Amino acid sequence: MPPRRRTPVAEGRAALEECRAADWSADRRTTATAVRFTLEELSTTAPGRTVEVRVPPYGAVQCIEGPVHTRGTPPNVIETDGVTWLRLAVGDLDWESALAGAMVRASGQRAHLHGLLPLL
Repeated sequence: MPPRRRTPVAEGRAALEECRAADWSADRRTTATAVRFTLEELSTTAPGRTVEVRVPPYGAVQCIEGPVHTRGTPPNVIETDGVTWLRLAVGDLDWESALAGAMVRASGQRAHLHGLLPLL
């Protein structure tokens, strides 16, 4: 069952477009809405609890089917900043380039988003 949405789709898409139009330097509230919306999109597209994707300070989701993590630090973690996450989500940056440029930290055998990005 996909997670319950907290960000209305229209509001999330508008925030994402505003961030992109501002060359990824929109105000904090708009960026937060866009990040949360795209994290919700990821968890809807790839439901599960195997990988935790963190975009501090905006949010985190668990996604991708497989072994379930329940306590402590998850074994599969992806972490990045808000701008990098949004660029990945819309396809302005590809996963391999983000990893190679150390813009994303991924730990664990299943900590990858190949085939899931771009989201939109």
